[in-house]
Amino acid sequence: MHVDRDRFLEEGYLIVRQVVRPDRLQEVRQAYEILVNKQRAIWARERNPEDPPGGVWETSAQPRLDLNRQLADEIDDPTAMTVEVWLGEKLHGVSSDLLGVSDAGITEMMMMCNPVRDRGPAGWHRDMYPPYCAPLMGYVDDIVENGPRYVQWNISLYEDDVLCVIPGSHIRANTSQENTQLTADPTVRLPGALQAHLEPGDGVVYILPILHWGSNYSTKKRRCIHGGFSIYTQYDQQNYFQYLSPGAQKSFSRWIARGKEMEAHTESALIAALKRDRLAYHAALERLHPGRGEKGKLLSTAYLSKTAKRLADLKRSDFDSLPQQSRDWASRPHPITFQWGAPFADRFSHEQANGIWNVFKPVDDLMQADTEQFTPGFQGGPSFYRFIEMPADMTVHGFVCATAME
Repeated sequence: MHVDRDRFLEEGYLIVRQVVRPDRLQEVRQAYEILVNKQRAIWARERNPEDPPGGVWETSAQPRLDLNRQLADEIDDPTAMTVEVWLGEKLHGVSSDLLGVSDAGITEMMMMCNPVRDRGPAGWHRDMYPPYCAPLMGYVDDIVENGPRYVQWNISLYEDDVLCVIPGSHIRANTSQENTQLTADPTVRLPGALQAHLEPGDGVVYILPILHWGSNYSTKKRRCIHGGFSIYTQYDQQNYFQYLSPGAQKSFSRWIARGKEMEAHTESALIAALKRDRLAYHAALERLHPGRGEKGKLLSTAYLSKTAKRLADLKRSDFDSLPQQSRDWASRPHPITFQWGAPFADRFSHEQANGIWNVFKPVDDLMQADTEQFTPGFQGGPSFYRFIEMPADMTVHGFVCATAME
């Protein structure tokens, strides 16, 4: 299928018709509905004493299935299609083309469902929190220079018009008008919003960090496949692979091998920085994302500074006494930003982890301000980390020089 990548890069989204072929739609619906019922049973068992009988199914404004983790052990022959659909020629092919790679890998596989009672609109947001990863303009500069590192999908199994996006907002900060309205009421439709009208089987693919909105969480039946693609993947639970077709198994095997290579490249970049080896550091950045430009390498360096901090935290003897957010961020995998989870720390000694953090700490310091920062529309509260602008004096060359890499 031909896709207009230039338009996608400019507007930040693309509607793709019949991502799920009409002749497979009913099969996909049935497979997902089995998982919905399995998840409902789990939520009913896990509910708190004060919760209604259905637990999360009855209390959530958007009940969401997570196939990668919560339901990985529930996928079997009758439900394997919930995974196979992600490997469809159109879905996988379009994702690869939009990313500018030959073989994009599945990152997350989820499903969003309707609530049991009307919940109205959600809040406008960008699917990122700068203190966790990098300031917005670091993403923007990288997208403009190189294209996205990740694309996200909503694929409707029934008629769906919940999602709204602000075209072009993935490559700019909020306008003053948007900030005013988001501060006053983040659930009100923003000027310039485009509503994605999806027929059964259609999908909308978009670039984070585009501003988007769940316009109305009503009781109308909603089964929206949600997730994305990247070249940075990790699959901790693999029991369901045995139920997949040979072709799908081969795809996951390729992506697992590549993910392990990306972990190794991340390790190489950190060790190169520790050794002050300039050539090795640049070579590792190139392997992490071949052909990335200077802005992309700068964003990767920002990500690596976060990885360095989390490694040092994981190696601390008092790790359990750290704030809950610090422990969560250190342990949580997020391959797209080179966060490979707690086991990644086993590759390093305590001395290495501290040394790596000492090398990258000046980068982390630059990304913080003297006063508390906050911008509406992000997924998190105030922080001393910058939300919008990358530090003006932060460059990869400057980082290399400051650390005396030779």
